Amino acid sequence: MSDPADMRPLVWERGVLRLLDQTRLPEVERWVSAGSVEAVADAIRIMQVRGAPAIGIAAAAGMAIAARTALEQGQPVDAALDQAARTLGQTRPTAVNLHWAIERARRVGLGAPDAATAVDWLDRLVERLLDQQWAADRALSELGSALLPFGARVLTHCNTGALATGAYGTALGVIRTAHEQGKVAMVYVDESRPRLQGARLTVWELTRLGVPHTLIPDAAAAALMARGEVDAVVVGADRIAANGDVANKIGTYAVALAARSHGIPFYVAAPVSTLDPDTPDGASIPIEERSPDEVRVVDGIAITVPDAPVWNPAFDVTPAELVTAIITEHGVLEPPYDEAIRRAVAAAAE
Repeated sequence: MSDPADMRPLVWERGVLRLLDQTRLPEVERWVSAGSVEAVADAIRIMQVRGAPAIGIAAAAGMAIAARTALEQGQPVDAALDQAARTLGQTRPTAVNLHWAIERARRVGLGAPDAATAVDWLDRLVERLLDQQWAADRALSELGSALLPFGARVLTHCNTGALATGAYGTALGVIRTAHEQGKVAMVYVDESRPRLQGARLTVWELTRLGVPHTLIPDAAAAALMARGEVDAVVVGADRIAANGDVANKIGTYAVALAARSHGIPFYVAAPVSTLDPDTPDGASIPIEERSPDEVRVVDGIAITVPDAPVWNPAFDVTPAELVTAIITEHGVLEPPYDEAIRRAVAAAAE
């Protein structure tokens, strides 16, 4: 990770997935290795790897590991893939890339003529997904950067850079490209409670890239907009429903409401693999709820009374009518989103 221009946090070594442990950043840059389905599932569950695209790639690697292990142990590959799909699919229910990648890997493995070929094809699939994600990120970043004015002051929420995609980044990729074009005056980074992905991860990436930034409390975003200091909001997504409703890190909906109130464009940047034409609207998106201790405890220190009741949804849903545009590698989608999403998915399939 010495080169800030190439901060890829996933390395596939055909049988072992190496991960930059995002639970330890920014204090420690520690790499961990996952060589079993269970290890990959745990890494996804505890958020050593996170971000919808990166989760999908990790899940595909888990499927490849399952096939390799079955071959080495003389077990049926198809049964191993089915079990791996169940194990991995239960880790993070909201991120559609997870299920998209699992199903794609399952089809590749089951379509092979024999076990050895299945292992080879799945290894190649993981490599291909990494390459495709890089290409998609770069394409959507170029398209998105064109939407930002020179001297842009951009607000973003959560982390959507290389750490979240395993490649270049989505919303942070847009900002990264715009910075390279000399267009970014300031990036305002929501801390993104309770896991603080903005404070821990986005600031870490922007620092390495030399992008000017200011960290703000989540609750300060609307006040910053009221002061006239935000020109655009760019966020990512974990799932986008067929009607354009967007599931993203909890707090995104509040940012979107504030942006609408102050007449600020609200952009969502995500690859086509995050579009879910099979889910009709945001009400149909499963929302993951995480441990109460993520809210009760910070760095091992209790910040409330023991066993305080907690509601800790990992995501919220921003209605499509609050979204100015959805930036994908196959174009900038504008309302009506149902038609635009259908076209983008069809273009990707071709």
